[in-house]
Order: sequence, then C-alpha cells, then structure tokens
Amino acid sequence: MEKLSAVAALAALAHENRLDVFRLLVQAGPEGLPPGAMAERLGLPAATLSFHLTQLRHAGLVTFRREGRSLLYIAEYESMNDLLAYLTENCCKGDAASCGVGVCDTSSLAVTKQRRTRQ
Repeated sequence: MEKLSAVAALAALAHENRLDVFRLLVQAGPEGLPPGAMAERLGLPAATLSFHLTQLRHAGLVTFRREGRSLLYIAEYESMNDLLAYLTENCCKGDAASCGVGVCDTSSLAVTKQRRTRQ
C-alpha cells in the first residue's frame, strides 16, 4: 500500500460514523449488507449513510454489488489487510509476525471477488 492510499483510508475511517459503517460491513462478511439494514442498525438517515459509504468507496475500503434491484455493500478486506500491513510493517523491529499482529484471512472471499469481477 502506498502512503497516499494509507492516508486516504485513515482519513475515511477518522469519522465516527464511517468507522461504525466499516466495522459493521467487516462483521457482515463477504455477503455484505443493504443500505437499509445498515441505516437501521446504526440509526443513520439514508442520506447520511449514502455520504459515508461514498467516502469509504473513494478510499477503497468498501465496494458494492447489485443483486436484482438491490445494492449490497461489502468491506474490501484486501484493502483493510493492506492498510494493517502498512501500519505494522515495521512493528517489533521489522518482524511483525513475532508481534502476533494478524490480518483477516481472505481465503474465504474468493467467491465474492469472482462475482465482482464478472460485473
């Protein structure tokens, strides 16, 4: 991950509502969530949620896919892991593995990536 990408991602996550949205999508897994469910769970008005989702998309932390007439938003786990790796690459004198700092296992996300590629 480049420094500018890391700055954009951190800036997007620096807002409390965007951090809440991103964490909710990470918890939802590769199936993602529709905006209505996110707005309800987080108590955000639709317009506010839309604004925050756009900011997260521009930072590369969130994507979406269309299923019929619905949109599902999904956390970009690869970007999240890249950000975590960037932040911890010099952890413990350059040996981040010995720190016990892990990243999300994205091996189960291959199906989601294939679906997005076909769109």
